[in-house]
Amino acid sequence: MRSREYVSAGGVVIDGDKMLLLDRPSRGEVRLPKGHVDPGEIPEQTALREVQEETGIGSLEILEDLGERTVEFEYDAIHYRRVERYFLMRRTGSELVERPPKDAKQFQPVWIPLDEAPDMLTYAAEQDVALRAIAAYRTPAS
Repeated sequence: MRSREYVSAGGVVIDGDKMLLLDRPSRGEVRLPKGHVDPGEIPEQTALREVQEETGIGSLEILEDLGERTVEFEYDAIHYRRVERYFLMRRTGSELVERPPKDAKQFQPVWIPLDEAPDMLTYAAEQDVALRAIAAYRTPAS
């Protein structure tokens, strides 16, 4: 079996008592926004870019690094090994940006109450990231 490895970065956007998730009806999935780290990008840049592209939210700020994890999966007869890095983010304004047509077709952004959001996510690895983000969000800065 062929294999591929890559690095991705994304964000967990929390606004008040809601978390932003992506509904992906074509695959029956609910996911966190993330994508490939492009050459020359650092993970923070990728995370901000990908969240903007997939959700249309233009005004974002990174609050905290939530760390990274490696996930492995099979898709179309290829074994993937992906290092995922996530950041806790918040909206800093109401600016919206136009989403690329491919992202607009694939993903529907939805705001879900914080206490329900982790259970809505399709994959356990992303559920864990969402729980870490909520804990970080609710912990006052010292």
